[in-house]
Amino acid sequence: MPHRVFLLILLLFDFVFTAPVSAQEVLTWADCLAEAKKNHPDLISTAESVNQEKAAKEVSVSTLFPQTGADLDISRAKTGSTTANSYSYGVSGTQLIFDGMKTSSEIRAASENVAAAEQNYRFASTEIRLNLRGAFINLLKAQKLVKVSEEIVKIRRDNFALIRLRYESGLEHRGALLTAEANFASASFELAQAKRNVEFVQRQLTKELGREEFTPLTVAGDFTVRETAVEKPDFGALVKNNPSVLNALAQKNAASFGIQSARANFFPTVSGSAAAEKSGATWPPDNARWNTGVSVSLPLFEGGLKTAQLAQARSAYKQAEADERSTRDTIVVSLERTWAALRDTLETVDVRRKSLEASEERSRIAQAQYSTGFIAFDDWIIIENTLVEAKKSYLEGQAAALLAEAAWIQAKGETLEYAL
Repeated sequence: MPHRVFLLILLLFDFVFTAPVSAQEVLTWADCLAEAKKNHPDLISTAESVNQEKAAKEVSVSTLFPQTGADLDISRAKTGSTTANSYSYGVSGTQLIFDGMKTSSEIRAASENVAAAEQNYRFASTEIRLNLRGAFINLLKAQKLVKVSEEIVKIRRDNFALIRLRYESGLEHRGALLTAEANFASASFELAQAKRNVEFVQRQLTKELGREEFTPLTVAGDFTVRETAVEKPDFGALVKNNPSVLNALAQKNAASFGIQSARANFFPTVSGSAAAEKSGATWPPDNARWNTGVSVSLPLFEGGLKTAQLAQARSAYKQAEADERSTRDTIVVSLERTWAALRDTLETVDVRRKSLEASEERSRIAQAQYSTGFIAFDDWIIIENTLVEAKKSYLEGQAAALLAEAAWIQAKGETLEYAL
């Protein structure tokens, strides 16, 4: 009798946790990509970094254009009993003529800084895509785990019912009954735990979508891996378009122009100037004057400043050169590692699928054998436990394969625009 009461409680517990939930927003992978591209704060931040570098380039370019200004002066002065008014207005301008290619080098360096910022934007996009995909897969897995847990609860419930009948008929011992009870309780707990985990991964996905407020949602998708990469790719070709490598290359190029800019400090700076002005004691003033000129500036001694600046620029270039090589080597290794991991997980999924199929078939056979007393409880329960673990293992393998695919796509440098 106590066992019947316990079974009733567990069945009620099972019903509560398997009752249908209210309708939630359903997102596809394409929906997630579109929303993250629009709303993710990290992407917005790096986009503004690109805009800042573009503005910095325009600041450098402005030096090549005439620099003009206008002035107006109105004053009143008193000396003794005499009061005098003074009025003047005019315009002036300067034009850089020659600076040893310093400005043009700075502009080219600024262009490379823009390119580096754009590649940094691409890198941020690849990272966001990886995290977004991971959150999407985790929610997909959590949803599937609820279904798998429900299947396991059914298996354990049916097992418990069968063993209880055999126990009450005197065909099974008390240890088998208690084991079945414990397995049912454990399966029911894992189902409740799986459902609680869904909300946590929903919050993860909400963050990666760039949403400011949390709302319950579900995702629609499957566990099909499309980036299988069966043949070993040309890693050398893939690395050429990687944003991290291109960012390091742009920084190296900017540093090379920094050397040219530092060398230009040893050349004179030549500028032209012109001004026109009217002044007088009454308004409007009628005394006009103008001037034009050329100025040449060449510092003769600054305590080794320019030499130190050139040495600093050369060192920065060598550092950027080494950083580029290191980045390239790191990316090649990452490509090799993630490709191998993808192939491993795909083969693992295939193995686990076959194991699950075998476990399901063995379970069907063992179920009939145990019902007829052909095999003992200890042998049967091992087969049932193997089936339960095979279901979990197959789901873990499927999710791991999707995560490995996402890592491979990120290693290749694909951004949020990459739809797979």
